[in-house]
Amino acid sequence: MLAKRIIPCLDIRDGKTVKGINFENVVDVGDPVELGAKYARDGADELVYLDITATHEGRKLFADLVRRISEHLNIPFTVGGGIDGLVDAELLLSAGADKVSINSSAVRDPGLVDRIAGGFGNQFVVVAIDAQLKDNRWTVFVNGGRIPTDRELFSWAKEVQERGAGEILFTSMNHDGTKNGFACAALRELSEKLTIPVIASGGAGKKEHFVEVFEQGKADAALAASIFHYNEIPVPELKNYLRKHHIIVR
Repeated sequence: MLAKRIIPCLDIRDGKTVKGINFENVVDVGDPVELGAKYARDGADELVYLDITATHEGRKLFADLVRRISEHLNIPFTVGGGIDGLVDAELLLSAGADKVSINSSAVRDPGLVDRIAGGFGNQFVVVAIDAQLKDNRWTVFVNGGRIPTDRELFSWAKEVQERGAGEILFTSMNHDGTKNGFACAALRELSEKLTIPVIASGGAGKKEHFVEVFEQGKADAALAASIFHYNEIPVPELKNYLRKHHIIVR
């Protein structure tokens, strides 16, 4: 059985790691290179860096940052935010990123998944999906969870898998920020319907939630941000807790 992965997520704005709610009350929580190196020392399995400004002007700045991160990091890391084409993906992968994450751009242009997977390999493509449960339907949203689409979570996940995605990063908008636990039922259904790994995001608040997401949600990895940034649950403490509950971690 493959070990379950713990993945801190770092939102980047103007070269700094920030935390906020819907871009409001954004505060600087540390240097992304130093923070990434700390998480690697603490035993994080991977990292995700998201460029939340994601402007074309900022793309070079982000690529320079990715280059610095790769020089100081000995664990895999994924980068995302505003990747609209092969050129963006190539820039970030050549700067040292291990994978790229695409979200809204894939919904608008599903062929982008095929092109990146075809150009670089399935293992380089993570498709992030933000979805909200309402009236028993998981609706996919774009633009940072602001705009609903006609896409449905499970059918969209299946489609991007067929197009060449190597992993799915699913964020439940109903659970995100609540710290009340992950969307385990939806995650379990995703895991049962797909053959590629599923990363859980949205809802982490205490150590028990990680046991639940791996046991009940059948997730392959779990991602969180603020609980790690504010040292509410240190990564080594979390991994020891998971081992005690017979969850296989590295």
